[in-house]
Parts: sequence; C-alpha cells; structure tokens
Amino acid sequence: MSDFLQILGNQRRLNAATKELTLAELEEIKGKLDAIIEQRAEEEAEREKEEAERTAKIDELRKAMAEAGISAEDIIGGSSTGTSRRGGKGAKRPAKYRLEKDGEEYLWTGIGRMPKVFKEIVDNGGNLDNYLIK
Repeated sequence: MSDFLQILGNQRRLNAATKELTLAELEEIKGKLDAIIEQRAEEEAEREKEEAERTAKIDELRKAMAEAGISAEDIIGGSSTGTSRRGGKGAKRPAKYRLEKDGEEYLWTGIGRMPKVFKEIVDNGGNLDNYLIK
C-alpha cells in the first residue's frame, strides 16, 4: 500500500505508472477519484456540522449552569475522595476485633491474614468472639 501512495504522491512516478493507460481509462480513474473525493468532502462536512452542534449544546449548558449558579464541581461531586463501590480510594473497613495486650491496642477487621496476637489466642484455645467490638 505504501508503494501505491508513493506513486500517487509523486508526479513523475504517477506519469510513469499510467503511461500505458488510454485516455478513456484515465478518465474512468479520474471519475472514481472524484467520487471518492466528493464522498470524503461530504463526510467531513457532516463531522464539522456535528461538532458545531455539540459545541453549541455545550455552550448552551454552560450558560444555563451559570444562570443557575451551578459549577462543574457541583455536578461532578467536587470531592477527591472518590465514590466507588468500596467507599472510595483509601476507605478503610471498620475493625471487627479489638485486643489490648501489654498496654497496646490491636485491631483487626477479620479479613486477610490474622495478626500474630490474635493467632496466639486461637492457637492457645481462645475464642475470637471474646474480642468482638460491639
């Protein structure tokens, strides 16, 4: 395909490539190229029309927002905490278990690897229900 484009883009190469064609064949090729150019021009005009309509709608919405005293941040939410299903980035689960040992407080959500202090209790026959946060 790149050879084809190089031939079309260079007058000398195009002349050499079409040297054996008759005038009628060249006219037929010209007609096909004109049809392609016309189709592309129509597509481009349609794209420009759609873009102009989109821009007009955006401007209309901005004007209505300004008249109502609404900013884009009001619509988006304005906070950077996020609102995913998990409660946003960095949102922590509440602790389910609490243990005080040697003057330190240990908390565990009950999810993931069990902390050593809680594991020691379970290994020694203790019950985690005794450490539930109510």
